[in-house]
Amino acid sequence: MREDVQSLDIRDVTANWVNAAVLEAQIEGRIKALADLAHTPLFFGRLDYLHAVGAEAAGDAEGGTGERPPPEGAYTTLYIGRRHVHDGDGDPMVIDWRAPVSQPFYRASRKDPMDVGLRRRFGYTYGDLTAYEDEHLSDPAEAATSSKLLQAEIERPRVGPMRDIVATIQPEQDEIVRSDLGGTVCVQGGPGTGKTAVGLHRVAYLLYAHRERLARTGTLVIGPNASFLHYIEQVLPSLGELEVKQSTVDALVATAVEVRGTDPAPAAVIKGDARMAEILRRAVRSHVTMPAESLVVVRGSRRWRVPAYELEEMVRQLLDRDMRYGAARDALPQRIAHSVLVRMEAAGEAPDDRVQDAVARNPAVKAVVKSVWPPVDPAKLVLRLLSDAEFLAAHAEGLLTPDEQKTILWEKPARSVRSVKWSPADAVLIDEAGDLIARTHSLGHVVLDEAQDLSPMQYRAVGRRCSTGSATILGDLAQGTTPWATGSWAEALRHLGKPDAVVEELTAGFRVPREVIAYASRLLPAISPGLAEVASVRESPGSLSVRAVPRPAPDAADAADTADAPDATDLDAAVVAACVESLAHEGSTGLIAADARIPVLAETLAAAGMSYLSPGEETTADARLTLVPASLAKGLEYDYVVLDEPAAVVDGEPDERTGLRRLYVALTRAVSGLIVLHAADLPEALREG
Repeated sequence: MREDVQSLDIRDVTANWVNAAVLEAQIEGRIKALADLAHTPLFFGRLDYLHAVGAEAAGDAEGGTGERPPPEGAYTTLYIGRRHVHDGDGDPMVIDWRAPVSQPFYRASRKDPMDVGLRRRFGYTYGDLTAYEDEHLSDPAEAATSSKLLQAEIERPRVGPMRDIVATIQPEQDEIVRSDLGGTVCVQGGPGTGKTAVGLHRVAYLLYAHRERLARTGTLVIGPNASFLHYIEQVLPSLGELEVKQSTVDALVATAVEVRGTDPAPAAVIKGDARMAEILRRAVRSHVTMPAESLVVVRGSRRWRVPAYELEEMVRQLLDRDMRYGAARDALPQRIAHSVLVRMEAAGEAPDDRVQDAVARNPAVKAVVKSVWPPVDPAKLVLRLLSDAEFLAAHAEGLLTPDEQKTILWEKPARSVRSVKWSPADAVLIDEAGDLIARTHSLGHVVLDEAQDLSPMQYRAVGRRCSTGSATILGDLAQGTTPWATGSWAEALRHLGKPDAVVEELTAGFRVPREVIAYASRLLPAISPGLAEVASVRESPGSLSVRAVPRPAPDAADAADTADAPDATDLDAAVVAACVESLAHEGSTGLIAADARIPVLAETLAAAGMSYLSPGEETTADARLTLVPASLAKGLEYDYVVLDEPAAVVDGEPDERTGLRRLYVALTRAVSGLIVLHAADLPEALREG
């Protein structure tokens, strides 16, 4: 298929160099989409239907890849894979997992076989076919058993970036993946439930089913940080989808200014509060002033007068329509010009549209518009709000208390937009102000992962990017680790502008072993009361080890100074030993620690001759250990995790609940085994009995 595309000759089919360049770009993209992936088989399943399946069902969806449809006929045996594959005659050999006819591979059961007689799963080792497993769904005599190949694929060691899960999608996941483009879906999922994979695969499905529409409007995946985006960046390309953009919320909004500073938590919480949206709206509209004098437009020998009261009526009408500031400003000269044309027609003239445009550009009209509805720069507006106490007080009246206003005011006002050390929260305010002036471009679909950590103003920023499209919201309320983390999905969806979104909950865990998730779930009553505990389907005896590092017996002379202080050297040595133990297994190992402990552990690993990666760097067969600050652990997975000093992880956050949530995240990054090392006392919720 790739060679066919490479052999295309477009010299005689393009009218000009522009068409040729566009077609060459499309061909290049198609060749990239058809690239071979090492150790990635083209098919992973087979369906034998009891009755023939129509040829149209086995082909691509409308607006799909543009390949030839299969010939007239029908099929009873279909191979299911990551991509559609056809032979030299255009007949399908492998059916795309997203095609409607592939759906029974994920949803068929003995209770509802969906006309499937046989479902076969194929097992691979480094790309070589090594096993297969059959289920006769329509045979009542065959006993129901769990799939060993499915289990082995789920538990396969993780080296390198995140991979697709098309061979292991579960029925409840498939239902979300195939939900319609028109609706927004919010997925609440605990650790290991596959919510991130579900969100990415939903994008792939939507691009398959609605390719033409999304090609025009665009798709975007938003993650919590650059390390996370690097981890997931190969999932969609491996499925042949190369056009999906990725970003963080901070990068999305920091287009007008450079973010160089940070806010104290109290200031960031207030700046992220939804009340700031109304303050900004008031501040923007405050620039409008009512005209005090009449307008006189001179055209040739005639003078046309528009009285002040009529100008004021135009301004008030535009304000009452609550249009965006910039759009209303553009409409005002046209309204003034229309009023002048009415007077011209009353005087017997016959002006046309060209005359109206000329009047709208008249210097006198432009001067009135500039004085009545002056241009507003979003960054300068936010700068004034945060540096001018009187200006802030005037527009925050009834919204922010004096103490709250004082919290967000800068101690030392900046001289200019360029000199300000803007914080991420400031950039969100500027983005909001920019949207009040000119509408933000909306995409066709947005995926927002780790959504529980966003502030109301950040939700608004994301919502603007899909105001005319849909979204997939992914998160876990128990993993909210910011001071402004959302309290409920209903609240989050309201700020996002999608209050009618469907909320789905994934409670079956496929990644984290049962022992590990049960241990971490001891924290749930303290961090998110009422949230359902994840029920892991994976039993892995011995996957959890909690080890207290003994404190050395102090000499009598210095007992008073050291009795309450654990020896960091002993803990560091235990960490190295645990890493060596974990690396003896196949797969990746993550050493997760409080941010403040990272420099010490980095030196310890170096002294022990152990090389390590930073989050976001790709693991390989020769580099399988990653040193992970707790603040960057969210969304990442490792086969084995060594967790250093849980108490330090908790103490590294501004409050206990946030600290316990950060610890919950760290505890649930392991896929096969977790070693918890502590010299200080464990948090109370984790102590036995």
